[in-house]
Amino acid sequence: MTYEKLLQELEPYGARLCAVSKRRPPEQIKHLYRAGQRIFGENRPQELRDKRPLLPEDIQWHLIGHLQSNKIKYVVGKTELIHSIDSFKLLREVDKRAAREEVIQDCLLQVHIARETAKFGFHEGELLDMLQSPDFHALSHVRIRGLMGMATFTDDRELIRREFSGLRQMMERLKENFFSSEEHFRELSMGMSGDYRIALDEGSTIVRIGSLLFEGLD
Repeated sequence: MTYEKLLQELEPYGARLCAVSKRRPPEQIKHLYRAGQRIFGENRPQELRDKRPLLPEDIQWHLIGHLQSNKIKYVVGKTELIHSIDSFKLLREVDKRAAREEVIQDCLLQVHIARETAKFGFHEGELLDMLQSPDFHALSHVRIRGLMGMATFTDDRELIRREFSGLRQMMERLKENFFSSEEHFRELSMGMSGDYRIALDEGSTIVRIGSLLFEGLD
């Protein structure tokens, strides 16, 4: 699929494209950059660290893969958005690093919606406990922009739809109960190359697409 055709698909939904550039060389990233793409997502903090100096400064980097505490230094203050905050411990460490860097780090809370147990993320009860805790309200250098989720890897399209729909409904509950006065809590990152159309129908505001965009550039 061409970059232009994908943008046409996203336009009616008002969704943004995060071009997943993991394991892609700078030359391929520059190809999409020249076509107009500015948001790129990396899975590994070290790869993001190595690519940033080689590419235009106005690229908006997103960290979309699992983040370990010892890799936070490669990400905080260097990315527009961290999609993969999956525990309060990690969020607190990001907050500490952001305070040291004197920045406000935008983050999404990753929710476990898939049937695979190997995938990361909060369950709703854990999220509710965290959002009601004094420790969460003491954080001063992170800004929660919304939620991220990864659907089950399956051919069952109805299961994927239910998972995405459930995440959207959770987002609506959290918005009403915890973030009603915070305009910035509006991002719903869900949908990848194989299921982004379902995600768009279910309210995604950011889709994370790599293979569809980069095929043919190898």
